[in-house]
Amino acid sequence: MTDEQLKAADGDIISQVLGGDHDAFGRLIDRYSEEILRIVSRRIPAEDAGEVAHEVFIRAFRSLAGFRGESPFGNWLARIAVRSCHDYWRERYRSKESPMNTLETEQKEWLDRFTSETAKDSFDREESKKTAREILMWALEKIDPDDRAVLELVHLDGFSVSEAALTLGWSKGKVKIRAFRSRNRLRKLLEKVID
Repeated sequence: MTDEQLKAADGDIISQVLGGDHDAFGRLIDRYSEEILRIVSRRIPAEDAGEVAHEVFIRAFRSLAGFRGESPFGNWLARIAVRSCHDYWRERYRSKESPMNTLETEQKEWLDRFTSETAKDSFDREESKKTAREILMWALEKIDPDDRAVLELVHLDGFSVSEAALTLGWSKGKVKIRAFRSRNRLRKLLEKVID
């Protein structure tokens, strides 16, 4: 199905839902559930990803009347998914229960070894990536949700500044400034753990 055909098909389903056929929304869920789960799973711990993905569709259903069709429905839904992940981390950030030193001993040791030049070469490449990702995810949990959102979009997902601005509902200038400051905050956090 081409983009235009998909947009038209989504438009027809949306019209049916807004016309009172709420069961038709299930077809949109079937069409986009894998994509939304993929987006959410990259940003949320696995044990919470399904719940957040479910919340994305609830938010979309409640906001469907506000969908103007200027962009494809899938893009609109993806923005809701990213914002839902952002809200998840904002809530978690507000109710922090763990202290800064919650890195496991294995992760701290890895971080110490990784920072020394001689040890870098001896690490198994795949294991290093896995551990680095765990440390990055740990560090991202400790920073402000807005910082996390912009870092994930711009640096992990490879969004352009314009795309990140559109997704977050921010200006391009705010995205640039926030990305710069967020990188510095993340770097300082990791340096603090190393020390």
